[in-house]
Amino acid sequence: MEANCVIQPWKRYVSVFILFSATINTLSAVTHYSIPEEMEEGSVVANLAADLGLDVKTLSRRKMRLDIIAKKKYLDVNKETGELYVVEKIDREYLCASKTATTCFLKLDATIENPIRIFNIELEIMDINDNAPHFRRDSIHLDISESTPTGERFSLNNAVDSDVGTNSVKTYYLSESEHFNIEVQTGRDGSKFADLILKKTLDREEQAVHNLILTAVDGGVPARSGTASIIVRVLDTNDNAPQFEKDNYNINIMENYPFGSLVVKLNATDIDDGTNSDIVYSFSLYTSEKAKGTFSLNPANGEIRVKEMINYEDFRIYDMEVIATDKGANSLSGQCKLTLLVTDMNDNHPEISIKSFQSPVKEDIAVDTVIAVVSVSDKDSGDNGKVDIHIADQLPFALRESSDNYYELVVSQPLDREKVPEYEITFTVTDRGSPPLSDNETTTLELLDVNDNVPQFPQSFYTIPVMENNAPGALLSSLTAFDPDLHENQYLVYFIIEKEIVNTSMSMLFSINPENGNLYALKTFDYEIEKEFLFHIEARDSGVPPLSSNVTVHVIIVDQNDNTPVIVSPWRAHGSVVEEKIPRSTDKGSLVSKVIAIDTDSVQNSRITYQFLQVTDATLFSLDQYNGEIRTMRMFSYRDPRHQRLVVIAKDNGEPALSATVTIKLSTVETAVKAYSDMTEVPLEYDIFSDLNLYLVIGLGSVSFLLLITILVTCVLKCQKPMPSKAAPPSRNSVISERNSTIADSTLVSNDAYWYSLFLAETRKGKLVVRQPVPKAGSRYIVSSLPRSTGLTETSDSAASTLQVRVYS
Repeated sequence: MEANCVIQPWKRYVSVFILFSATINTLSAVTHYSIPEEMEEGSVVANLAADLGLDVKTLSRRKMRLDIIAKKKYLDVNKETGELYVVEKIDREYLCASKTATTCFLKLDATIENPIRIFNIELEIMDINDNAPHFRRDSIHLDISESTPTGERFSLNNAVDSDVGTNSVKTYYLSESEHFNIEVQTGRDGSKFADLILKKTLDREEQAVHNLILTAVDGGVPARSGTASIIVRVLDTNDNAPQFEKDNYNINIMENYPFGSLVVKLNATDIDDGTNSDIVYSFSLYTSEKAKGTFSLNPANGEIRVKEMINYEDFRIYDMEVIATDKGANSLSGQCKLTLLVTDMNDNHPEISIKSFQSPVKEDIAVDTVIAVVSVSDKDSGDNGKVDIHIADQLPFALRESSDNYYELVVSQPLDREKVPEYEITFTVTDRGSPPLSDNETTTLELLDVNDNVPQFPQSFYTIPVMENNAPGALLSSLTAFDPDLHENQYLVYFIIEKEIVNTSMSMLFSINPENGNLYALKTFDYEIEKEFLFHIEARDSGVPPLSSNVTVHVIIVDQNDNTPVIVSPWRAHGSVVEEKIPRSTDKGSLVSKVIAIDTDSVQNSRITYQFLQVTDATLFSLDQYNGEIRTMRMFSYRDPRHQRLVVIAKDNGEPALSATVTIKLSTVETAVKAYSDMTEVPLEYDIFSDLNLYLVIGLGSVSFLLLITILVTCVLKCQKPMPSKAAPPSRNSVISERNSTIADSTLVSNDAYWYSLFLAETRKGKLVVRQPVPKAGSRYIVSSLPRSTGLTETSDSAASTLQVRVYS
């Protein structure tokens, strides 16, 4: 670093300083310093106070300062030491960017006061190699034709360097290349530039693009450099002819190939570029008109397609030659040969012919019977002409080859028209070509019906409930059978299988419509006489021979509440009024009388209950609703009327309920009359006649008469078989109740009869007992009197007679 002082006249600054003080007469001098650029901040340039001859101690007091240049303060003075130092790094290229000189100065003014003095300072900024060469563009593009001769020059963009002198661009280097090198040139201003020289002929088809690297190096120490890429694109010339992939093509094509189908796509390539590589395809003169008429050639893409029908039988080989021509200025061309071999294909469908067919046939046709003969054929040859025939697997038929290409259709399984009435038989023939072709023929086989099915009833047993008292001719049920056969084999006739019941034929009780199986009743049924019928109905078809089946029919007669209860106790001599006498001294709870009614209906309808319909004094008597016992509820008083009238109604359990009434007229007497026993017998006086003596005589006579009849009946039963149809004359002590109001013989006996005894009443002559069975069909009630000698236990002192009621089924 050096300092040079240059004395200049002070008149240069007169115009400036005269404004501040008229006493300034100090001369100004220029102080010169030289420093390199990019010095670190704080670096000392020189001791400015010493160089200017100023006292360091007065710098602060005299307010020493430096000018600010371009809004930046690069330098400053240390007022303590008087040293000039760097405040901010100085970039020479920034300060002197527009200068063409090799030197760069920074001029400053230093000012102090008391008195005011101004010092001129000139600072030279020395250049250092702090900038590398660079190109204005990173890549340089060149288009060079492949026909360019060697030695041709191509100018390149030069590199620039902000540094000056030896630090600027010194030379250029090119990356290794067998086709190019460079030559460095020096301009008038001393700048360096390079020319690219072609040293070897280019071939675009060999290498279309060349990538080079150009490097610029400066003269600094150490040297700096910059690079740019050179992209050389080789321009094409039409120097290559189109070429096919192969010179000869052998192509197999099937006959009947579809119109427009692609046969082959020829591909010729031209390694040139642009229009030099665009190719047009065409047939040469060596291609026949037949080939041109059968096939089309796309000039743009080389596709050969089918234009007309290809028939193996007409033409088997097609020879063609195709030319590929480029579109260059001087067009070049290449050619290839094609041989198209037509392959025979399976284009004929097999045929089937039905020579004979038997339809309809009976469904019982024997297995292995021939029902059809068919023949097959195919116009093709080889495997294409071999034909296979088959039918559906699920059919009960089979095909059997009889001779060459002739087949028989036979029955393989038993046939059943009721399951399948007819068969659609499809004969399918298929050849062995690839792909195989097939044809089919369908025919219908109809089956004739055979009477091989018996009529079937939906049920094997029918239970038909019939309400008694039905109207004759009423429809009971429809017993319809089904026969799956056809026509006369399906027409059914219905019969009732004859069966006699008590010398009565079923056809007299029921009838059936022979056409539809409707079953009718021919008579009115009575549950009390007939309770059920069991017989068979047969359904027979009209086939030859006819087939039949039968079903069991169980007709159950359902009971109706059609019988009114019959009051059998107390016994009524005249009309429906019963007159009895009881002593006034009868105790409370004594049995006065007992009402017993019987009903010939079924158990449910014959269940009887009793109740008072009318009573003179409701506080005096009670009636048990289930057994009909009438008892005193208290003892008689003198206020009670002498005559008591009791009307008792006996109702059954039917819907609607039926009933019967009895009127009991009780007369109280002062004489001692023995009361009814609480156990089984209660004395009862019949006031039939007003004269008691006459009543006793008649009672004894009646008992004797009944005893005599009983003996006679016993003898008759021992001597002869009982006849249910015979009748005996009625008597006062013998009553026979029957639904048809006939008088039955009191001597009738049945093994089905069973008995139970009910206490009715007791007179002075005997006691009355009713033996009642559970009602059954055809029941008959027989009421008779038994004398005391029957062995019944007496319960009173008076004579007793027993009324017997027998019921026969």
